[in-house]
Amino acid sequence: MTDPITTAKDGSVLVITSNNPPVNALGAAVRQGLAAAVEQGLADPDVTAMVIACAGRTFFAGADISEFGKPMQEPMLPTLVDQIEAADKPIVAAIHGTALGGGCEVALGCHYRIAVSSAKLGLPEVKLGILPGAGGTQRLPRVAGVEVALELATKGASIPATRAQAAGLVDRLAGEDSLLADAVAFARDVADTRPLPRASEKPMTVEPGVFDTFRAANAKRFRGYDAPAEIIDVIEATAALPYVEGVQRERQSFMKLIMGVQSAAQRHIFFAERKASKIDDVPEDTTLRPIKRVGVIGAGTMGGGISMNFLSAGIPVTIVEMKQEALDRGAGVMRKNYEASAAKGRLKPEQVEQAMGLLTPTLDFDALGECDLIIEAVYEEMGVKKDIFTRLDGIAKPGAILASNTSYLDINEIASVTKRRGDVVGMHFFSPANVMKLLEVVRGDATAPDVLATVMDLAKKIRKVAVVAGVCYGFIGNRMLIPRQMEAMKLLHEGATPAQVDKVHVDFGMPMGPFQMADLAGVDIGWHRDPSRIENIRDALAAENRWGQKTGAGFYDYDEKRTPSPSPRVTEIIDDFRAKTNTPQHEITDEEVVERTLYTMVNEGARILEEGKAQRASDIDVVWIYGYGWPPYRGGPMFWADTVGLKTIVAGLEKHGFEVSKLLRDKAEKGERFNK
Repeated sequence: MTDPITTAKDGSVLVITSNNPPVNALGAAVRQGLAAAVEQGLADPDVTAMVIACAGRTFFAGADISEFGKPMQEPMLPTLVDQIEAADKPIVAAIHGTALGGGCEVALGCHYRIAVSSAKLGLPEVKLGILPGAGGTQRLPRVAGVEVALELATKGASIPATRAQAAGLVDRLAGEDSLLADAVAFARDVADTRPLPRASEKPMTVEPGVFDTFRAANAKRFRGYDAPAEIIDVIEATAALPYVEGVQRERQSFMKLIMGVQSAAQRHIFFAERKASKIDDVPEDTTLRPIKRVGVIGAGTMGGGISMNFLSAGIPVTIVEMKQEALDRGAGVMRKNYEASAAKGRLKPEQVEQAMGLLTPTLDFDALGECDLIIEAVYEEMGVKKDIFTRLDGIAKPGAILASNTSYLDINEIASVTKRRGDVVGMHFFSPANVMKLLEVVRGDATAPDVLATVMDLAKKIRKVAVVAGVCYGFIGNRMLIPRQMEAMKLLHEGATPAQVDKVHVDFGMPMGPFQMADLAGVDIGWHRDPSRIENIRDALAAENRWGQKTGAGFYDYDEKRTPSPSPRVTEIIDDFRAKTNTPQHEITDEEVVERTLYTMVNEGARILEEGKAQRASDIDVVWIYGYGWPPYRGGPMFWADTVGLKTIVAGLEKHGFEVSKLLRDKAEKGERFNK
């Protein structure tokens, strides 16, 4: 391998350059090269200052993820950063792209920092359930202030160089095309400056009450997570300590977190997301179909949201509706959503116009003939979808990909009405489609490999996390949701309340429980629309117009701010069904709720794997993290089952009379895990 670190003199300035594609990760060879280069500069009497820069598209973007879980080679990153800071010749960090995690810590170890205005700096380690372990919790608050340090380290966000300069994290801004020249000039300017500014020698200034205020303001966001709380505790506990003592506490907390279940779960998801993009039997070099224009059928909530993904990525969209009123309403909602983002500063006004300028609304179904990908997003009814695909078969150009946004229905049956079954695929977006990251890509029996590869690649362009699913009712996510919802409803018959069941799920880390979710989505979804036909509790609620939040009443009563409260009427309805069905009552424990609603999900996930409807257990975890709000610190349902113990899961299922998946039972008996 070529040495990723090179050095070159520019007069009396030694320029140390890292070239370790794609993101200049701080792997062992890079760390060793940096350490040697700094020593070279210190030993050369003709060198008065040094610049650390990176070739390619970014400054050091963090640790080398390929080293995760392996013995680390010397020098360790904390040692390297200390070496840089201890140098008796000024070292300037020249930052472009992103300086994240260890990259930001290297920059903090440098005496000075210069950056192009488009650069971003941050500490995203918290997303892996750990804290910055190379002095980040100690140097950043000393350089940029405690409030900025708390914000970056606990939330994992990055800030632009302009804000970093205002905070003191960046000393100068460079020209976008003259970073290296400006950095060398900066190094010459400070070559004789003494004493050298060392972050570790600065005091940490703390305003009274800052930690308690920050905890209170972010209590909801950090609920259930270990790492953010630990980061706050570390900075607070070390604020008045010397750097040497503070960094010892940082190291102790780092080791505690990295050995914990939460960090293992979050690191699992980090790698699982990357694995999900790989299709086991489709070569990575498969030639992709060009997608220059996308067609969307249906301008409702889903169709509009789906369209926005492509418009935001610069891909033109032709959206088709049956009536002008629906078309105008859909386009209006899309514009309103974009303008709301612009009002919050997430988009510039010209970006709104650029996106909307790529939209072609039309009532002409034949206009879809020019599209390379056509996505059907209409009512979830097989007959309707088959009619649409029959029409598409006649007007879509050869090689066009025909996709359905169905969340439950059989892609093979939909494809059967076409003469191009290989071109048909499922693209199940999650609502709101312009926000939710998950995309279930449903592979039909005849779906062509290049169709699958094209859609998976396109998912990255529209910033989705895509997972391949096989054809079965509900695919991966909704199929696993069914037993949870069924058992939650049975628990009501047997003595539980909606609030009790929901609280168990929220305490577990879910954003909401089964009945809160039903109220949000709409109790009337899937309802047969006959108020006189009342066969279950949901029928009874729907018949009384208790359709959830949209009508102000569902499993809960809602005030004008949509705040839920237990409903006396719902209690009456549940009591009535208990009496009608003569269901035996018993005290429902939280443990029983978990066993019957979450263990059953794991069991269904095992069946999905058994049937080959998911490629790997980690794909199931990705679906539930990005599509259904499963808490990342529990790693997804299959990873969580591994942490609970598969024997425990089997015993819990058997206790309540469930038929256990063969795969789950086999793994439990062999002492195996779903995720190795």
